Amino acid sequence: MTQRKIYPKKLLVEGAEDKRVIPYLIEANDIPWIENQQEVVFIKEYAGKTKLLKKDVISSQLKSSGLSALGLMVDADEYLENTWQSIRNVCLPSIPDFPENLPETGLIHTTNSGVKFGVWIMPDNKMRGMLETFLTYMIPDENEPIWNYAKTTVREAKNLSAPFIENNTDKANIHTWLAWQNPPGRQLHNAVMEKILNPKHPQAQIFINWFKKLYDL
Repeated sequence: MTQRKIYPKKLLVEGAEDKRVIPYLIEANDIPWIENQQEVVFIKEYAGKTKLLKKDVISSQLKSSGLSALGLMVDADEYLENTWQSIRNVCLPSIPDFPENLPETGLIHTTNSGVKFGVWIMPDNKMRGMLETFLTYMIPDENEPIWNYAKTTVREAKNLSAPFIENNTDKANIHTWLAWQNPPGRQLHNAVMEKILNPKHPQAQIFINWFKKLYDL
């Protein structure tokens, strides 16, 4: 019988893009992602917020053998308060003293069983948005004029009946900007790895500090 792997540090995310980007972002901030032939944090993706926030997901993950830290990373989308309340509702049965408010620096809470439990709501625990919104914080300062022009172009395209939905404007913005870089059109994780985006940008460091503190890195 194959022995089941124990992952003491886990991060639960919405989708494959999150799973691809985070390791490159962490490594670009001088934290090795692989130690002793294993990821320092095991990332599990759930193909959407609805599946991730099912009532049994958090409770079952908290019971994982050998668990020391469990993180939850989701998009705020249009209503951060609603997303936070949904998270709180699914966590309360397992974590009765779950905090009422989400700190702007991300939640890190130690459960009664001694497991560190963390929550980060993309982009910054304060405003609407998603992973792509967070990544726009890493656009190099010298690229600001091109970034502003990319956003203007996306707005103009929308006015010409471009079919992307309003909620995906942040995705359209960053991919338009990436289309004008060298090389053009890199995927998000490649843009982080190749430093087309600046993974050490000061605005990204609050998330990095949350990640390091949650997982003792």
